[in-house]
Amino acid sequence: MTENDKWITRYFENAPVAIILFQEDEMLACNRAARCLKKQLHFDPHYLYEIAQAAVDQQGNLATDCPSCAIAKQVREVVVPVLSAEDDSIDAGYMMFYKALDLRQHITSLTLKSCGTLNRGLRLAQNEEISRYVVRANEEDRHQISADLHDNIAQGLYFAMTGVQRLANCDLSADERQTQAAAITQQLQETLAEVKNMALEVRPSVMDDFGLFAALRALATRLQATTGIDISVSGNAQPACLSEAIQSAMYRVAQEAINNAVKHANASEIMLLLVEHNHFITLQIIDDGDGFNVAEHSQFNGHSLGLSDMNERIKSLSGIFHLDSTPGVGTTVSVKFPVCMSKGSLQNV
Repeated sequence: MTENDKWITRYFENAPVAIILFQEDEMLACNRAARCLKKQLHFDPHYLYEIAQAAVDQQGNLATDCPSCAIAKQVREVVVPVLSAEDDSIDAGYMMFYKALDLRQHITSLTLKSCGTLNRGLRLAQNEEISRYVVRANEEDRHQISADLHDNIAQGLYFAMTGVQRLANCDLSADERQTQAAAITQQLQETLAEVKNMALEVRPSVMDDFGLFAALRALATRLQATTGIDISVSGNAQPACLSEAIQSAMYRVAQEAINNAVKHANASEIMLLLVEHNHFITLQIIDDGDGFNVAEHSQFNGHSLGLSDMNERIKSLSGIFHLDSTPGVGTTVSVKFPVCMSKGSLQNV
């Protein structure tokens, strides 16, 4: 046996997954993990081979009427759930990977991997993906704030400074000085209004002082005054015990959903419902606008985060995001966060 053969044999024997090799229906070898699993679960490797063959036959039969059925006959790997215990959880049992290694000599392998291990890996990958979405969303927020500071606030202050310098250095009449002072005052007032609007966009102070319900009502009042659209807020929820991050995320979803309804949906009425249930709190933003086909519009344009990114932000906080829309009927954006009753008050799960 060559040194390479020794390394291959050593790797096969000590692989972290159970591997069983067959030639036709005769078992050629199994590694240490497979022997341990066989001893623990008392299964017959030949029975697993029969399951794999049945899965291959079924896959081939399903494709017999297909013009490209020849491709199905060449399938070299099939995945089948096996060895499931009475436990119905998604982490129970094993996944068996059947792979054809040598079609001419009829050598195949069965690899068994714990569903719990596979699912943990998938959950880690999903969490990493969500984290990337959240980081990207935060970066987009920062870029937007930076652009607003540069384009609006900085230029407004620059014009005001130029006006002050003109007052100090130019020989102006009393009327000219009065006119110039009035222009500077107006410019500073407009800049102050921009700063207040930016603060409201990021996080309204009313949320810190009076909570999410008050912040949503303030948002509705402000946008109704500027758009003329009827925007109402109602519900029975007391979301004070939800974390600040969750309340902020719910506020941002409401803000984004209203902005989309105003800009794109031609809505005449928007309703915000914040409702408390036994185990969760829901926020719904319902408009009577044009509606759209959700499958064809996975991206949204808005001042800040689109609803697609909001979905990832909500998921990162263990919440549920749902978008329902029908052309000609309207759109409903829903957010749900879990809570439980504890000593008469709502607590985060």
